[in-house]
Amino acid sequence: MTDVRLKPTAKGLSGSITVPGDKSVSHRSIIFGALAKGKTTVRHFLTGEDCLRTIDAFRALGASIEQDGDTVIIDSAGKDSFKEPTVPIYFGNSGTTARLLLGVFAALPFHITAYGDASLTKRPMDRVVIPLRQMGAKINGREQGKYLPLAIDGQKLSALTYHTPVKSAQVKSALLLAGLLAEGETRISEDVKTRDHTEQMLKSFGANVDVAGTTVTVQGGQQLIGTDVYVPGDISSAAFFLVAACLVPGSEIVLTNTGLNDTRTGILDVLKQMGADMQIKEHDIQAGERIGDITIRYRPLKGTEIGGDIIPRLIDELPILALLATQADGETIIKDAEELRYKETDRIEAIAATLRSFGTEVELTPDGMRIPGNQPLKGANADSFGDHRIGMMIAIASLVANGDTILGDADSINISYPTFFEDLRALQN
Repeated sequence: MTDVRLKPTAKGLSGSITVPGDKSVSHRSIIFGALAKGKTTVRHFLTGEDCLRTIDAFRALGASIEQDGDTVIIDSAGKDSFKEPTVPIYFGNSGTTARLLLGVFAALPFHITAYGDASLTKRPMDRVVIPLRQMGAKINGREQGKYLPLAIDGQKLSALTYHTPVKSAQVKSALLLAGLLAEGETRISEDVKTRDHTEQMLKSFGANVDVAGTTVTVQGGQQLIGTDVYVPGDISSAAFFLVAACLVPGSEIVLTNTGLNDTRTGILDVLKQMGADMQIKEHDIQAGERIGDITIRYRPLKGTEIGGDIIPRLIDELPILALLATQADGETIIKDAEELRYKETDRIEAIAATLRSFGTEVELTPDGMRIPGNQPLKGANADSFGDHRIGMMIAIASLVANGDTILGDADSINISYPTFFEDLRALQN
């Protein structure tokens, strides 16, 4: 666990960067590439620890996956070429790997044991396990399969019609993957549309997927065909620099080739609502994912209310938006965000503890928080809680804090953004 000393920035941020590949898209490119027949080439793949766990899992099943920097080549004969793993499969800290692969493993004719690190072992898996059991899956583990480690005895699965009680793209995706490998037509509906990377990518791998409002239908038994995937820059990573530019006077930066998927751009809507000086230039669509450049300049912002249907579109950006709220003019209210309590940490508590360590006030509610604006930050001793997004939030706060900041367990940032400090230095110079 590495501690890093961070100093306030002396001048505005400037320049242009492309943030690493989208974490959600990177995971799915490996999963679909391994399930597909033929060659899949993935470019601008996120080489963070979480996505490497997904590669490791499929290598354990015998898949041929070659990685050279941020290019990954998968040469697969499809799921029928998989072999039973000889050792338990380790998911590390990756909730996406765990939940999505439960949907795959449940349908493979193998006995598979899967486990995670201390943090992942506390995160609920029953949201996926319960509907998979309704499809015929045999999954056993602690507290009736609520937590890792889990033992999966693969079965022939039956199709499912299911309404997800939680706003989670991971649950939807796990069940669509299981549905793809099951017999019959699987239909998944949700109250609010969550990230749709799975639906978009299934289509680019040749699957027939029907999307009607918040209901997705997939026919079992379809064979995916290998394809080329370009992974756009991760808007959840870009969010930290978007906010940094809003915090540091004199800043003007461009974030190129950033993913602009509608189910992920809640952060842009909120920044506009707060008065940000921002331009978005869309220039490409790859595998159904819209891609563009975002230019943002410093401008003082005003507080706002964040809640309702926008929450699934910016759930991972709430830590950095909470920091921005402390510097805005007026109060900001975050509500309907109880899902934050089930992330790498209880993120509601972690956000509050972090903001308080910088000397600010924050009032917690069961599903969010109220944050007064115009609060000066003072340098802090702040720990990431092993959570990459809290770690990056602390680093951005240090830019405008009065005095030095010590970021504890900075290594956690490698989960989603291994080159974070490199890119931050580029914008400072």
